[in-house]
This record gives sequence, structure tokens and C-alpha cells, in this order.
Amino acid sequence: MSDASLPAHAGLVDRLLKGDPRALARTITAVENESPGSSAILAAIQPHLGRSNIIGVTGPPGAGKSTLIDAMIRELRLRGRTVGVLAVDPSSPISGGAILGDRIRMNGHAGDPGVFVRSLASRGHLGGLFRAAWGVVQAMDAYGPDHIIVETVGAGQSEVEIVDVAHMRLVLCAAGAGDDIQALKAGILEIADILVVNKSDHPMAEQTTRQLEAMLGLRDPRAQTAKIMATVATTGQGLPELVDELEAAARGTQISRRLDLKVRLRRILADATADIVRARILAGETEAIEAICDRIASGEIAPAEAARGVLLALRDEHAGDCAV
Repeated sequence: MSDASLPAHAGLVDRLLKGDPRALARTITAVENESPGSSAILAAIQPHLGRSNIIGVTGPPGAGKSTLIDAMIRELRLRGRTVGVLAVDPSSPISGGAILGDRIRMNGHAGDPGVFVRSLASRGHLGGLFRAAWGVVQAMDAYGPDHIIVETVGAGQSEVEIVDVAHMRLVLCAAGAGDDIQALKAGILEIADILVVNKSDHPMAEQTTRQLEAMLGLRDPRAQTAKIMATVATTGQGLPELVDELEAAARGTQISRRLDLKVRLRRILADATADIVRARILAGETEAIEAICDRIASGEIAPAEAARGVLLALRDEHAGDCAV
């Protein structure tokens, strides 16, 4: 086969797998914008995933996520590890833009070839990440850094999407932030592998730790117990111990990453399918769906039964497109 007959994305994928940062930047842009060819790129890199340890960092605004990640990068680089960072910033509900301040805080690593930092806007997506986040993380994984750190937007109790992306989840709360801890307990507390009490030089640090210990006692006893660790990101206090824990966990999960990947892919496939079905229903372009809506309005069928009818209608519409 001649080079001219190869798919247009083949050269980009080849450079990405060889660790070309420009290829990674182009791939991320294509995935984020859902450009033509981005699906083919993601399909081509699937056999090459599982190279990186993925660390999720979440928590309420002001807990010090970006500062902690900056300190984590320094510690990892001292150990000779390569690092990719995906920082998700909130989008303005008015302009749709984002300041991308997380990247500014990590600007000290801009000249380090062992660090790749990308800030992206959430584009109004709830859940702490954004719709194409998993594709961007896959691109970074194919690029092959030792660790990928994914920072969510300032998250509250419902922003738990990071569980579908990361092998290890760090949930931060600032010492003395009692209200933030109350917000954590109903949602993202349950997904934490490590609870990080940042700014632990604060006089209220011990009280914050006791509050977290009490909340962990409310977790399902079958759940894995989260560790509580203290850091001061601005000085580096506690960072060696935190990175020790992350690296030990990475070594323990290397064998099971492909199995974990299948679990996460099922969740992501479910969400992607729901997005497509929702868009088609709201567009009102399918006669079969309009007929189903009329039957609901007349009381002929219940919404749950109608939903099954929608799936059947869409299946018949796209018969042969994808074998399941």
C-alpha cells in the first residue's frame, strides 16, 4: 500500500504514538472540536491505551487544586517521571469563553519537555469535566506520559464524572472549610481514593481531618476506605508522601487497567448513546418519534414503554449501520 492510499489521520497517529507533542496538541484540538476524522483517530489509538496512570483531582473551588497539581508535577519530575495534565476550566454562561487560569498557575513547566499541559473549557457541561474529556485523556494516554493528571472544574457534590476517567481519585478540601466538607459528603466523598487536606498549616486543619474521618464512617462498609493525607501545596509539605502513595497505587493497578477500561467504556458508551438519542428526540425530525409522542399525549402508552419504542424506531432507522 502506498503512502498516498493511507488514511489521512495515519501520519498523525504514528507521530502521536512516538511522543510528538505537536501531534498530541493537534489531536486534542480535533477531539475537543469533534472535527472530521477525530473519531477515526480515537479508533486507531484504542489498541495502544493503558500506557499511563490517570490521576483525577477534584474538589470545591478554592481548595488549591491547581497549586497542588503544580507541586505534584515538580515532585514527579524530580523522580524522572513524565506528566500530562488536562485542566478543565468553567465556561462563561454568557460568552461561552473561559479564562483557563489553571494553565497560568502551571506556566513554570512550559519549557519542560517532560510535561504537557492543556487547559480546556467545560463549555457549560455539568459533572466537572466536559463532553469530549475522555477522548482527550485517551489521546494523552496514547502519547504515553507516566502519569496523566486530570483536574476538574471547582466541583460540588454532583460532579463525579472523574470516576469514569481516572484510576485514582484525589478529592481536595481546604483546612477550615467546613461548608465545603458538607457539600462533599453527599457526592464526591464517595469516589475518593485519597482525601487531601490542603493548606494543612491552617489552625483548623486537625478539625477538618476529624470531620473527614467522621464522614468516612458513614460510607458503605463494603467500599474501599479512602486515605486522608495532609499537604501544604505552596511549600511542598506532604507532597513526597502523596506522590509515594500515587506511585504505589499505579504499580498495583497496571495489570488491571485494561479490565478497568472496559468498565469505564461501558459507562461512557451509555452516556454517548443517551446524548445521541436525546438530540434526535428534541430535534423532532423523525415521524416515528412524533407518533410515539402523540401516543403518550393521548394516554395510550406510558413514557417508559414509549422509550423502548424510540429505541426500536432508531434501530430500524439505522439498521445495518452498527452491528450490536
